[in-house]
Amino acid sequence: MPLLEHLRELKNRLIKALIGLAVGAVGGWFLYDPLIVALQEPVNRISEHTGGISALNFPSIASAFDFKIQMAVMIGLVISSPVWIYQVWAFVMPGLTTKEKHYSLGFMVVAVPLFLLGIFMGWTVLPQIVHALTQFTPAYVNNQIDVREYVEFVTRLLLSLGIAFIVPVGLVAANMIGVLPGKVILKAWRITVFLVFVLSAIAAPGADALSMFMLAVPLLVLFFAAIGICLLNDRRRERRRAKAAAETDAAAGVATSREDLEKF
Repeated sequence: MPLLEHLRELKNRLIKALIGLAVGAVGGWFLYDPLIVALQEPVNRISEHTGGISALNFPSIASAFDFKIQMAVMIGLVISSPVWIYQVWAFVMPGLTTKEKHYSLGFMVVAVPLFLLGIFMGWTVLPQIVHALTQFTPAYVNNQIDVREYVEFVTRLLLSLGIAFIVPVGLVAANMIGVLPGKVILKAWRITVFLVFVLSAIAAPGADALSMFMLAVPLLVLFFAAIGICLLNDRRRERRRAKAAAETDAAAGVATSREDLEKF
């Protein structure tokens, strides 16, 4: 395809993605209030322990309106993700080989549910995290939390756990393309287990260890499942190489006929 056709195709894909984002933002405008109520619930519980006033705070007159528009766009980006992800896929797909298409499609099919699972786990432990980080507030002292900083904190938490859940898929993808052998991943299992528990302790710093294990166990299961898949793929790759080498040696031991030599 000529360069001009590529640019025209890119423009069409961008327009479709922006239309999907606009439709999703309209839906995000109406979902804004229920989402803020759900986000505010852990903050409201702070007063039960401190005795003071705890609430989300808008620092200026127009900040509430600006924040609602930003949140509507952010929610619309999430709602319209199937649309713009497909547009990116459709633009890149013609340049991929059949094998690359299968690998990339398999990666998307597995990574998206795991990413959503990580976000769900982060949402589950959010109240415990808010309680753990605000339990040092002195008695009868108010917690007026800036709503922008709070939403940014929640977003980072959810994205961090979502990305943590798709790291094993990235390891498998790196192994499939021959960059990272399974034995190399297996050698680092002690460090990985330690880092998983550290991440779980940071993400769920409550007084009980149940929240930490609720995050650590799924991550460890995914990690060791990824190791198993990588080792099986390495074994399959070695068998294929051995078979190809054996066929090459067998062909090298066969004398070339006079007819083939004359043709050559």
